Amino acid sequence: MLWLVGLGIHGYKGLSAKALEVLSSINTIYVEKYTSPMPDPDIDALKGALNKEIKIVPRWFVEDGREILESAKSNDVALIVYGDPLIATTHLELRVRAEKDGIKCRVLHASSSITSIIGECGLHMYKIGRIITLVSEAQAIASIYYTIYSNLITDNHTLILLEYNQEKNFFLKPNDAFNMLLDCEKDQKHDVISEDIFAIVASRIGSDDQRITSGRIGSLLRYDFGAPPHSIIITGSLHFTEIDALKVLTKMFDEPTNNSKGITKIAEQMVQKYVPKAKRALEQAMNSVNDDKGFSEIFENAEYYISDAERFLKQGKLELAVLSIGYAEGLIDAIRFLKRVNA
Repeated sequence: MLWLVGLGIHGYKGLSAKALEVLSSINTIYVEKYTSPMPDPDIDALKGALNKEIKIVPRWFVEDGREILESAKSNDVALIVYGDPLIATTHLELRVRAEKDGIKCRVLHASSSITSIIGECGLHMYKIGRIITLVSEAQAIASIYYTIYSNLITDNHTLILLEYNQEKNFFLKPNDAFNMLLDCEKDQKHDVISEDIFAIVASRIGSDDQRITSGRIGSLLRYDFGAPPHSIIITGSLHFTEIDALKVLTKMFDEPTNNSKGITKIAEQMVQKYVPKAKRALEQAMNSVNDDKGFSEIFENAEYYISDAERFLKQGKLELAVLSIGYAEGLIDAIRFLKRVNA
């Protein structure tokens, strides 16, 4: 049998009485610490609490899983993981593989850092949007940016887990994460991230020296958050009880703001940008043909499409608005091509 045992967020002291009972009867025990750091003193304390040897395994060992599953076919085997066992997809996949191979699998759940972070900040659980991990590789930042945008459009908060690389003992600092998001805004230009955006940094949740800091990104950029691990929350629309909680539970530099208030849908931004451009281009195209009546029907249709785009925009039918302005520009570009007009 394979046991997936949650360690919780308080180190070896987070093991439940049930977990200690189960682990006392198991000889093959693996511990992974790639999902969150586990200092050597905690490892030694865990060995002392169980009064037996445990095997510390790297990420690839758990992802490969073959040795774990092979041993679990004929023996009781336990994999101890930080937090709750089924938060990480790697552990869930291992469980599915075990079940497919006819290996019984039991899960001993424990507190999760994700739910703990949200609760410790005083935020409402049901207002958390898609949770994401931000890594230091620059090519991944755009997807993070658009996830924040999507969550803000729906008034939801974005929990951002910052990269932890066990092999390199590397943690992405909140300050660096904020700078990455600000640099991405310069490229994407959808007014999602700025130094005025309100954010939360949750540091070392579950430890004796946990700290939660909040304020404008501009203020947080200059702050030293201390030792890792850290997570960031970009808040959306805040309920008044969430604001009250943030004022009490966090070290706050600035008053909370509604980050969702100024967010507009990208399609809406596109139409607002391209309608004036299309009108100017159409006027230029009309002037370029002088009195040639052969283009009058094309001009009339282009004007209709521009008018449709403005009407659909007011009605909130953004997809139709984008299509309409696209058709208008297509007709205008055709005239430019035929008359060799550069605009």
